[in-house]
Amino acid sequence: MMKVYFLGTGTSQGIPVIGSTHPVCKSTDLKDKRLRVSVWITWDDNSIVIDCGPDFRQQMLKSECPKLDAILFTHEHADHTAGLDDIRPFFFRQKSDIPIYGHIRVLENLKIRFDYIFETENKYPGAPGVQTFEVKSNHDFTIGGTNVIPVNVNHGNLQIFGYRIHDFVYLTDVKSMDDSEIEKLKGVKVLVVNALREEPHHSHFSLQDALDFIHLIQPERAYLTHISHLMGFHEEVQQRLPSNVFLAYDNLKITI
Repeated sequence: MMKVYFLGTGTSQGIPVIGSTHPVCKSTDLKDKRLRVSVWITWDDNSIVIDCGPDFRQQMLKSECPKLDAILFTHEHADHTAGLDDIRPFFFRQKSDIPIYGHIRVLENLKIRFDYIFETENKYPGAPGVQTFEVKSNHDFTIGGTNVIPVNVNHGNLQIFGYRIHDFVYLTDVKSMDDSEIEKLKGVKVLVVNALREEPHHSHFSLQDALDFIHLIQPERAYLTHISHLMGFHEEVQQRLPSNVFLAYDNLKITI
């Protein structure tokens, strides 16, 4: 059995947006308040997260995540990576480097932005340590003896990764996918995919894009994430969705 905890379901600015007077940003419904996008996945004795944005510390405290076996990165944008320093408590408690997985481009980007974490000589004693693993297209890898399938997707013109673990697929910041990658999603039971807003966007699925994609994949259940305030109020949008499609929200827990 796999458990998925939605740590954050918002787009790059989160909801509410700083200084915004948009009605969704002023909503009192907790489901309309969205931290930056991330999920925590557990199965057997494994505990991993996909992406760790600037809200990572807050998310770890709220979810009461007890350990961190690995971080899988989708891409290098700040809303998916800016919380890397906050792995320190896990590093100190577990007394071992935290494995991180990502495209070589992403790993090199992190080495520049968080150089003190990757330092091998004269390293500051308060810095965490990581063990890096390059993710390559069409090369599965294992975590805790479980197969992980990287899924190559396009975030506008930027190549990024989604991931399939058993019957669960997590895709975010998707705008398009090649047919060969769509084949990797066959038979999936639960699909998580981004839906930014109703209007088209140059590098993200719109709501209709996401619904068309879900119809193509035919999962048992689908959850929408990476949502902006422009999508509208959670409860109003949910009422318009197909019966097997759900707007994910922060702190939602599902079992597969």
